Amino acid sequence: MTSSAVHPVDEKLPAGRLAALGLQHVLVMYAGAIAVPLIVGRALKLSPEQVALLISADLFCCGLVTLIQSLGFTRWFGIQLPVMMGVTFAAVGPMVAMANATPGPDGARAIFGAIIGAGILSMLLAPVMGRLLRFFPPVVTGTIIAVIGISLMRVGVGWALGGPAHLAQSVDLPKLVAMVDGAKAAAASAAPGASAPALKLGPVPMVNNPGYGALDNLAIAGFVLLVVLLLVKYGKGFIANIAVLLGLVAGSVLAVGLGKMNFDKVGHAAWLDVVTPFAFGTPTFDGLMILTMTLVMIVVMIESTGMFLALSDITGKPLTQAQLTAGLRTDGLGTLIGGLFNTFPYTSFSQNVGLVGVTGVRSRFVCVAAGVIMIVLGLLPKMAALVESIPQFVLGGAGLVMFGMVAATGIRILARVDFAGNRHNLYIVAISVGMGLVPLVAPRWTQQMPHGLHPLLESGILLAALTAVVLNLFFNGSQGADTKASVEASKSFDAH
Repeated sequence: MTSSAVHPVDEKLPAGRLAALGLQHVLVMYAGAIAVPLIVGRALKLSPEQVALLISADLFCCGLVTLIQSLGFTRWFGIQLPVMMGVTFAAVGPMVAMANATPGPDGARAIFGAIIGAGILSMLLAPVMGRLLRFFPPVVTGTIIAVIGISLMRVGVGWALGGPAHLAQSVDLPKLVAMVDGAKAAAASAAPGASAPALKLGPVPMVNNPGYGALDNLAIAGFVLLVVLLLVKYGKGFIANIAVLLGLVAGSVLAVGLGKMNFDKVGHAAWLDVVTPFAFGTPTFDGLMILTMTLVMIVVMIESTGMFLALSDITGKPLTQAQLTAGLRTDGLGTLIGGLFNTFPYTSFSQNVGLVGVTGVRSRFVCVAAGVIMIVLGLLPKMAALVESIPQFVLGGAGLVMFGMVAATGIRILARVDFAGNRHNLYIVAISVGMGLVPLVAPRWTQQMPHGLHPLLESGILLAALTAVVLNLFFNGSQGADTKASVEASKSFDAH
């Protein structure tokens, strides 16, 4: 009698089943959760130990914010649905641009300062997000998500090949020195009294980097990709859901067997350590960076709105406006916590929303158990060191899948857009995608512009978002916009 009165979302399952189902949720999100600290940490040129610290902080905060979202924390925070929180890929572009501008711990402090500021502003914006939905119809959200995926593909390809494109060749110093010496000798041997001939060195001699695009490394990346594809095609249910993670495990085993991966850093890492705030020092705050990250968070909260409404449909538990606002406010709180604890912006993970539908288990306490597991993983430095030890070419095979799926999701959202009846939508997508690709094809396009604008203008994601919103307002306006279509589009997001 008592149990029948409890909604399935609030049902407390036996401890053993809770742990097993919670571990399922952790495994489904794990590959996506560790990708962002790996990308940003390496963009910042941090040491392996510092990258491992980012991974530990990320896992710890994933668990902490998941507990707040699923359990609820006062009436202001937590949607109290089975939600797993993780770092959003939407913020990667701006953070990498900031990292490229200021690498090292100084850049990390600037990124964390921007995240803290954006977290505070996001909490303030949460109650008005319903009114902002009209600025993000499918033509805007689909374009933004597609550009996020396209931008991230550069990272995945770089992992598979052995680094960014500029590492493919290096200056052949012996040949360059010989050229200079030869030119100097020719100038010295000129006839007395004659004017010295101008030095003509020709093109700078370059030599191919033997580690870039190495065929054995590419073969391992291809093996990881093949394993993922086979598991997606032939795996059932949970196995298919963790195909990317299993592909990473298979690639790592192969790399170990070929002597391309070792566990030296794992051996030196501590078994247990506490994640402390401000591990890189006091964050620095830049108004433009905060504004940039806040724009990202608006996109993230649009996505979360769709996720929460989809989860409400799956679980059969209607949401009030106050509950929806509490969930969105937790996105902001999680981002604030992320900045304090040396990690990144947080949002609900779409894979885990899908897992709720696949398993039929609607209890939010499953995600509470998963949150506890994530916190424990964040306190184990050896686990973070193990992840950091995975060779880049192994990550490359999985990255092509993860980041490509983001782009494919954007295309799927755009498939719902009316291009035949409204030709202006074609221009919105065309120009926004073009602007989003500018930093990819011309990385130094901002070199004549004020340095303070670089973090904004070097992010293709932010350029695409701003362009899409402005052009949509110009062509279509905001009056009478189809808010329902915006919500339905955000339910299709799969950007993790």
